Amino acid sequence: MTRPEDSDPILVEVVRNGFVESVHHARVAVTGPDGALLASVGAEFAPMYPRSSSKPLQAVGMLRAGLDLDGELLALASASHSGEDFHVDGVRRVLAGAGLDESALQTPPDWPLDEAAREAAIRAGVPKAPVFMNCSGKHAGMLATTVALGADVATYRDPDHPTQLAILQAIDELAGEQATNLAVDGCGAPLFALTLYGLARSFGRLAGASDGPERQVADAIRAHPQFTSGTTRDELALHRAVPGLMGKAGAEAVYAVGLPDGRGVALKISDGTPRARTVLMAAVLQQLGFDHPTLDAQVSEPVLGHGERVGEIRPVREALVSLGG
Repeated sequence: MTRPEDSDPILVEVVRNGFVESVHHARVAVTGPDGALLASVGAEFAPMYPRSSSKPLQAVGMLRAGLDLDGELLALASASHSGEDFHVDGVRRVLAGAGLDESALQTPPDWPLDEAAREAAIRAGVPKAPVFMNCSGKHAGMLATTVALGADVATYRDPDHPTQLAILQAIDELAGEQATNLAVDGCGAPLFALTLYGLARSFGRLAGASDGPERQVADAIRAHPQFTSGTTRDELALHRAVPGLMGKAGAEAVYAVGLPDGRGVALKISDGTPRARTVLMAAVLQQLGFDHPTLDAQVSEPVLGHGERVGEIRPVREALVSLGG
């Protein structure tokens, strides 16, 4: 039986001492300001789970449903945060603004993603907690939306809950297609499949929006990218390198960005390996004509031997030529 992944070409390779040790198949979609597909590689029309790349779209749905957030806290509601102190404080601020505390969160207990923050918590004997989990900003936003709607806080994760229905409606509209394959994300919130084309189109629409909740979310992420990721993350570096860009990565090596002219880019590494995600996005942006030292740095990740660089994780550039320039 043929699977969509079978049409995904090799777009990233791992080279050690001049020998190709491993390869990663992937797919890429690029959309124009009008939402039309400009170029693609691989199975751009196959359904896949955007995972946390959905979060800016979910935030649009929350705003439409009555969420009253802006700036850094709205960026945090769109986040897979690192659990640094300012992230945790921000989650508590969102909850307090809705008259709630962190006991209302239904995220799985976890330690911070950030290595230094996680080590500090463990050394201090702080147990895993829902507020540290990287999706707690999104869940705090969902809870605040639920309070604004006057709906049941205890069931805010239910797919039929008014908060989740508002989010799904926004995702469908922004992607220009009907989300399918209801699932449960790692954080416990509802998750739906989109095509990579739909994901790219939705990010282009956010980045190119002139007003409304779409512009509000895009501006929040652009102005406060450290709240959407963390102070040491590759996503933060990319936001700072490309003016007007707004992007979000997700689990299983999904990555989507919206460009200031309204174009959208989305990619997925077929085997879900995150090491190839950053490299491929940098290569795609270079192929589209962007130039910055950060892209030069991100497009080649080191392969180490005895602590020294002996190779690299690199894009297969000839396979990206069809994306244009």
